[in-house]
Amino acid sequence: MEDNKNKKASEMLSNIWSKTADVSKKTVDGIQKGAKAFSEKSKADRMERMLKKLDPITPKDFKNKKFNIPNVIRIVDDAERRGNELCEGAIGYRETEGDVEILALYDEWVPNCGLKFVPAAKCYDVYCVDPFDRSRFIRSDCIFSKINEERLAELAHVAHYLGAKMCSIEILESNNESNSSKLSAAVKASGIGTNMDVSNSNSNSSCQSGKTVSYFEGSDIPRRPNLKWFADDDNIKGLIEMRCTENNSIKSKMLEIKGTSTETMSQKMACAIDKILKIKGSISMEKQVLKEHSSSLIFSIEF
Repeated sequence: MEDNKNKKASEMLSNIWSKTADVSKKTVDGIQKGAKAFSEKSKADRMERMLKKLDPITPKDFKNKKFNIPNVIRIVDDAERRGNELCEGAIGYRETEGDVEILALYDEWVPNCGLKFVPAAKCYDVYCVDPFDRSRFIRSDCIFSKINEERLAELAHVAHYLGAKMCSIEILESNNESNSSKLSAAVKASGIGTNMDVSNSNSNSSCQSGKTVSYFEGSDIPRRPNLKWFADDDNIKGLIEMRCTENNSIKSKMLEIKGTSTETMSQKMACAIDKILKIKGSISMEKQVLKEHSSSLIFSIEF
């Protein structure tokens, strides 16, 4: 009888130890699985943070209709991130300077991107979007002269289409610095006018002026010109209406067009480009924006 009791007690104790061992094993297994899951999640989180920081752009991303190409593109060498598995197959990456988004585009992928760069894209150069053509990017160091050429050409185009016999375009550039330099070579390069007069001043409230004059055969049958830079300028639109709808009654007109009405880029974008290129002083993009804002175009036309 006593032996049976001892046997049952032993079996109960064995069962208890067995259950305890099972619970312990399950607990250990659970802890190990939990630790592994936590480790994998931490690794995934780190990868996600790194991917977000690197922000690589794949060809599929770039060609997606929902992808908005930033207004500033920096051409870079793909060697910068070569060997990084998170950037494998990328054609570039996004970065920001202040609030301005920038696309760092690998130079090897430039021929396949479908964008036009003026002049041709070179590694480490920075390009800004054409305000009227988002597939065209102009190099930052020549964008102001290029846009200025286009503005002058458009005004000459207006005069020609309206049947003018003569038009003059004078650039008045406010200058708050002493020893002002000559008018930008862009005006001379435009090739619109036959005369050019540039004056200098050493005063703190000086004014630069460059003037181009064009002569035409003239016509009493005006045509409406296509406008880009001056499409929203009320003065130019008013001139076109007077010439095209009032039996050529207008004989001459002089208009002043402020630089702020046809700005090349925002001051914020200019500051971002200056930081990227580490540009300071009088040649900075921000200085050129301020200079452009303080200038005026005096457009005189005779029929």
